[in-house]
Formats: sequence, structure tokens, C-alpha cells
Amino acid sequence: MLAFIIRRLLATVPVICFVALFVFSLLYIAPGDPAAIIAGDQASPADIERIRASLGLDRPYVVRFAEWSFKVAQGDLGTSIFTSKPVTELIGQRLEPTLSLMLLTLVLSVVIAIPMGVVAAWKVSSWVDRAVMAFAVFGFSIPVFVVGYLLAWVFALKLDWLPVQGYTPLAQGFVPWLKNLILPSITLALVYIALIARITRATMLEILDQDYVRTARAKGVSQREVLFLHSLKNAAVPVITIVGIGVALLIGGAVVTESVFAIPGLGRLTVDAILQRDYPVIQGVVLVCSLVYVLVNLLIDLSYTIVDPRIRY
Repeated sequence: MLAFIIRRLLATVPVICFVALFVFSLLYIAPGDPAAIIAGDQASPADIERIRASLGLDRPYVVRFAEWSFKVAQGDLGTSIFTSKPVTELIGQRLEPTLSLMLLTLVLSVVIAIPMGVVAAWKVSSWVDRAVMAFAVFGFSIPVFVVGYLLAWVFALKLDWLPVQGYTPLAQGFVPWLKNLILPSITLALVYIALIARITRATMLEILDQDYVRTARAKGVSQREVLFLHSLKNAAVPVITIVGIGVALLIGGAVVTESVFAIPGLGRLTVDAILQRDYPVIQGVVLVCSLVYVLVNLLIDLSYTIVDPRIRY
């Protein structure tokens, strides 16, 4: 196991290097002159040259990338152009809302989607199965921002049950924290639930057709044990895999969801940085999200040995 972890960590090094190269190149592959865009239409040539010098655009690409990589390796992601604050400080201030949104969305999705997929496979071709599949199609078809505005209009504006926007830190109480996050989490979870439910259903259909399942039923094992103990346990690996892959959906969906509900998280920070052409912040957020995604995939691989003891590394 230790050898596998070391190999996987070493395998992530080229991926991280490629991501770092791409993130750094955002300054150069973006259309137009970044310095002129940042300076604005009324800027003088001297102002543009000053910004170019501050961004390092007047130096060779390789030299600039080497300096930036050395700073990143030390935990220095640069300084925001507009706020003059360290990027690591800005990310640290926005990290809790995004992590809270993603974790609550993940919990809701897994708790709802897996039973839906199991029941749909059990009642295949019935109205229950058709309803689950219709919900899955609906979840994939409706844009996240449409769902967000609709939930906010119904439950916040019309019924006045929940706050329409903002975020309350967990330190100020669980209930206020949950009230601010429940609508954004449901909005973000809709696509994720549809994805996990469909994969769970497809995998369970294959498992339920196996000989050992028919043997368990012939021995008088209850339907609940057949579904959740014998079948779901053996279908866990594909489900866990899709849960890990879906983290990318959460990261991308958080940008839209946080904008709709005015949550001061990394998604909102990214949108503001893009609108302001604050390239150091954009680079820092993209790099951090990429590292998180790589780490999640490593944890998913390690979890295989827990759910299926036959897997050995």
C-alpha cells in the first residue's frame, strides 16, 4: 500500500507540472495585451509599460516561469493586482464557504442518489424506475443558474423560509450556516444526484443478475440485505469512481452557484478576478482547485481497498 501511495504521488508530479505550466501561460494565451486590458482605455503608454513590468511581461517567458514556479513551491502564489494582498490570503478567506458548499452538496447527493439508483434497479421497468430516469434527464437538462434562481424565488422571496443570499460561518451556529447553504447545495446537487443515480442503477442491474444474488434469494435472504449488503457493496467501486469524478462538477458548478446566491467563496473570487483581469488570483485559484482534484482522485483510488478487499496494490 505504501509503495502504491508513493507511486501515485510521483505520478501526480507531471500532471501538476503541466497544470502549473498552463496556469502560468494564462497571461500569454489570453487575447490581447494583458497589461493594456488591466490598465484600461484611458491609460497612457507609460502606465501600460509600468503594468507590464510589474507582471514580468517584459522578461523572457522561461525566466518568468522559473521564478513563478520557485515561489509557488514555497507557497507564494503572488499578489493581487487590484487589492495588493497575497493570493494565498485571499484564497484562505474564501475557502470555508466553498468547502462548506461542496461538502454539504456531496452529502446530499450521496444520501439521495444511491438509494434512488438502488430502488430504480430493483424496480426496473416499473413506474419507479421511469420516474428516477426522468428525474436524471431533468437534472442534466436544466442549467444550474436556472434552478438556483427558481429555488431562490420560491423559497426565499415568495415563502420567505430561507435567506436569499449570503453566507454564515459555521462558527456562528450550525442552523444559520445550514439555512444559508441549503438552497445553494440543492441547486448544485441536482446534476450530481442525476449522475450518481444513473451510474448506481446501471451497476446494480449488472450485479442483481449475478448467480450469487440469485443464490442469496433462494436461501431466503431478505430483499433489503440482498440490495444493500450483497449487491450495493459489490457495486461500490464504480459508484465511488463517479463520485470522485463528479468533484470536477462541484468545482465548476460552485462558480455559478456562488454567483447566484452571492456566496463569498472561491467561485465568486474567480468570477471577480476574471472580470478585473486579476491574473495572479486567477492563476492561484485554478492551481489550488487542480491540486484538490488530483488529491481527491488519489483518495478515491485508496478507498477501493476498503470497499473491495480483493483489490490489492
